[in-house]
Formats: sequence, structure tokens, C-alpha cells
Amino acid sequence: MNTKRTIRDYIGLFFKGVMMGAADVVPGVSGGTIAFITGIYEELINTIKGFNPAALRVLFQQGPVAFWQQVNGTFLLVLLAGIVASIATIAGGVLFLLANYPILLWSFFFGLILASVWLVMSHIERWDMNLMSSFIIGALLAYMITRVAPVSVEPTAMMVFISGAIAICAMILPGISGSFILLLLGMYAHILTAVKGLDIQLISLFMLGCVVGIMSFSRLLSWMFSHHRQVTLALLAGFMLGSLNKVWPWKYTLSYTLNRHGEQVPLLQDNVLPWHFESMTGQSAFLLWALGLTLVGMAIVIVMGRFQAAKE
Repeated sequence: MNTKRTIRDYIGLFFKGVMMGAADVVPGVSGGTIAFITGIYEELINTIKGFNPAALRVLFQQGPVAFWQQVNGTFLLVLLAGIVASIATIAGGVLFLLANYPILLWSFFFGLILASVWLVMSHIERWDMNLMSSFIIGALLAYMITRVAPVSVEPTAMMVFISGAIAICAMILPGISGSFILLLLGMYAHILTAVKGLDIQLISLFMLGCVVGIMSFSRLLSWMFSHHRQVTLALLAGFMLGSLNKVWPWKYTLSYTLNRHGEQVPLLQDNVLPWHFESMTGQSAFLLWALGLTLVGMAIVIVMGRFQAAKE
């Protein structure tokens, strides 16, 4: 799949990658959501799917240039450059906000995802019982995932591989983030420790799982969009709605765990109302700021949605 783009388009694509990278470092927010908001989701899925035996035949028979065009290489390269640049720069700021101003950051993402649900639903031409059922199933599934308590497991070779395969699927699925899935699987700290300590064997196993997972899941998503587009959109909209449980700004921590620095970080949390949050924690709920940032997040999605509609 190749789309003709100008230099300006590629600059925009780079910054879409930046936004995806910033979202993916927050446990609970998916880069796939950003891809959908910015109108590149289906192209991303089909581009990943394009890495197949047919593409290899093009490489050996017609050369690297033809292969690059076949796999939409420039699109993927620019997008990945934005993601990597974000993780190296902006992601640090996002993690700082998450540690010091979590209510404000969660409020922004809450508005972003809430408006995204509306954006996805607006692409559904006509609702019927099948679409409503898909929407409800998606919402319930995502909600139940966000309610699952994290487990503690040993980082065996098989578990590392499986974790990579599942986490990468979540990373390209709007709603739940890959980092959140790693938390649920009890592998988040192990993977971060491996990256910090340059454990090549564990990182390689994890990356192999990611490759297998994303190649398989991209084919499933591409098939669903091609054959059951409306049902898929309803399912994704529901999934994003259910994931809002994870990004609710006001949380009361029930238990903690230690991160790789030996610092206490929340493990189990309950969502509470802003006024209950203040009475339970003695901290400010920042209600007006939170509402303002929620509206900002919603406005960004609405503007992006209208911009994409105008381009189409």
C-alpha cells in the first residue's frame, strides 16, 4: 500500500509517530488510539501486513527499490523515527507528569480517548443489533482487562516470548496499551530491567515475540477491516470505551510494589469520585484543571477528526 505524500505530509507523519510514542509509554494509553485519531491506523496495519513472502520475492526478483515501495517503507520509517524520537525525548516529560501530576495527565488522556470513541462511532454508517452487540462486547472485554490484578511470574524464555507477542498486539490495538498488558502479565519490571542491563538474550526473545505477534495480529485486523469493517469499528469503539476505566484520573491506591529503582509505585488502585479522592487522600483533586484538560483532549480529537474528514 503506497500513498503519495509531500514533504509536508511526511513531517506531519513524523509528529504522529511522536504522539504515538508519547502515548505508548503511559501504562493504559495505546499508540493505536493515536494512530486511529490521526487517520493512519488502517495504513499502518496494512503496511505491517505487507511484510510477507510476496514482499521477499519482490526483493530478490526486482531489487531493494521495488521491495521498499512494496512494503510502504518510507511511511513506516518516518513513523518509527517519530516514535523513537518521542521515547528518547518527550516520553521523559510524560513520565515526569505521570509521577508528579497524574490527575492532570490522566484527565487529558481521558478526554482524548472519550472523544476517540465518538470519532470511531461516527464512521459507522448504520447501527443494528450486531453492531451494538460488538460494541458492548468490546467495552466489557476492555473493562474486564483493566480490572485484572497484576500477577508475579518468573521471566522464563516462553513467558518472555509470549509477553512480547501479546504486548505488541495491545500496542497497535486502540484502547489498552502494551505497557499495561506487561504490567498485568508481571513482566513490566523484568523487561525494563533487561533493557537497562542490556540483557541481549532476554531482549531478543521479547523482540522475537513482538515480531511474531504483530505479523499475526496485523493480518487478523486487516482481514477484519476488509471483510467486516463496520463490526470491527464497533468492536474497537467499545474497546476504547471500556479502557476509560484505566485512565480515570482519580484513583485510590490499595497496594504498592517496588520498581527497578527500589521506589514504591502503585500496584492496585480503585477509581473514586473527585470529592472522595480529596477526603481519602487529603490531596487536591484539581477538579477545574482536570475538567479543562479533559476538554482540551476532546477538542484535539474533534479538530483532528474534522481535518481528516476534509482531506478525504
